[in-house]
Amino acid sequence: MSIFVIPNERRYFNVMIIINIKDGESLDKALKRFKKKFEKTGVLRELRSRQAYEKKSVARRTEVKKAIYIQGLNQEGTI
Repeated sequence: MSIFVIPNERRYFNVMIIINIKDGESLDKALKRFKKKFEKTGVLRELRSRQAYEKKSVARRTEVKKAIYIQGLNQEGTI
């Protein structure tokens, strides 16, 4: 038995999530594997980001803030 799901995202347009359920495997384990694979595709992240429009200037600003934060974390670890 296999479960097929097609995520609706541009860059993963023709990608299907295929979960092969082994004999005697519980449905909970198969669902857990499905959830992991689905999370890796980034469909939900994309959906949440598209719910509200974000100006390019705001997106750039948040990207710079995130980079500064990460750079600060890396510098703290080396001291």
